[in-house]
Amino acid sequence: MAEFIVLGAGMVGIGAALALQARGHAVTVLDRSAPGTETSHGNAGVIQAEAVEPYAIPRDLATLFSYATGQSNDVLWHLRDLPGVAPALWRYFRHSAPARHAVLSKGYAPLVLSATADHAPLIAASDSEALIRRTGLGELYRTARALDAAAANAERMHDRYGLGSEVLTGSALAEAEPALNGPLAGMLLWTDSWSSSDPGALTRAYADLFVSRGGRVLTGDATSLTKTGSGWRVESSEGPVEASDVVVALGPWSPDLLAPLGYRIHMIWKRGYHGHFNAPTPLNRPCLDDANGIVMSSMTRGLRITTGAELVGRNAPRTLRQLERGQRAARELLNLGAPVPDSTWHGHRPCLPDMLPLVGAAPRHRGLWFDFGHGHQGFTLGPTTGRLLADIVEGQTDAVTAALSPALRGV
Repeated sequence: MAEFIVLGAGMVGIGAALALQARGHAVTVLDRSAPGTETSHGNAGVIQAEAVEPYAIPRDLATLFSYATGQSNDVLWHLRDLPGVAPALWRYFRHSAPARHAVLSKGYAPLVLSATADHAPLIAASDSEALIRRTGLGELYRTARALDAAAANAERMHDRYGLGSEVLTGSALAEAEPALNGPLAGMLLWTDSWSSSDPGALTRAYADLFVSRGGRVLTGDATSLTKTGSGWRVESSEGPVEASDVVVALGPWSPDLLAPLGYRIHMIWKRGYHGHFNAPTPLNRPCLDDANGIVMSSMTRGLRITTGAELVGRNAPRTLRQLERGQRAARELLNLGAPVPDSTWHGHRPCLPDMLPLVGAAPRHRGLWFDFGHGHQGFTLGPTTGRLLADIVEGQTDAVTAALSPALRGV
């Protein structure tokens, strides 16, 4: 048995803490804020069983032109921030080439295909069933052409990965989602995905489960991490905490912590926003408006609209353009209702240029472990990469752990 400090109390950090604890290790989680209050709070709440291929930069000129000219609401960028994000963005573009993306998908797909199975025992043990919907994820299409293309892709995904889906139009769509009343050709329903009505609360429930099993969750400053003769030390509100091993699960802040230790990690900060609205009729599942780059999902605070990606410097001012455009688009599809006061939020997704999380041993420091870089899928994959990290700690390796290995990826 070893003693571990896990830096980060989001879904990824709590997932790692629970997995290491289950293998008999003594684990302390440390974060500057309470569990589930950063990106794990602000996402669309989907455990995305359908997201078996990582999100690549499109290569077709029409889509790239729409991004460059600001016509698409999927991506927002600013000239002021371009010099800072360009090097990592160029690497991301290169890894998005079809041949390279196909190789990366082989390492990524097994993670996502395990996600619901890895969440299931934690949902049960934390008594969180009331926060979970097993009603799938809907993709809404406004034209028959777009719906047909999505259906063809879903057929490909079924043949390759066994994913389930249905195409709903007309009365079937109206029965599945009575709240929708706008101009839609139909919905592609991914039937294997789950969702949560409060992703922050689910993360906190997992953290409470970790504590009930003997773990500790402390408030502290992760940047105080120092190497000691026998391990690692970090300062907490209850004084210094020492352990033989430390796991970095700080999402977008991980590269900053690791830079003084000599690790240069290129990361793209994709900022996302959400807002809540008092929609009178809830949606039965999260629904992606494909044409407008938003996900609409009924949450405990109301209907949440979550935006796509804004490419920004980390200290850039807040820009509500995507959320405002998304709100207008949502009102075309349903009765959105009035905004919930003080419900606008933004956070950052930790996206690595090669689209795979870094999970495993740090190449040059004994007892230092990585578990970050999950991009859009930290909420989905936290328990899964936690389980894999616990396997790696015990010396287990396979093709999937090799694909995630910091050492084999040149960190």
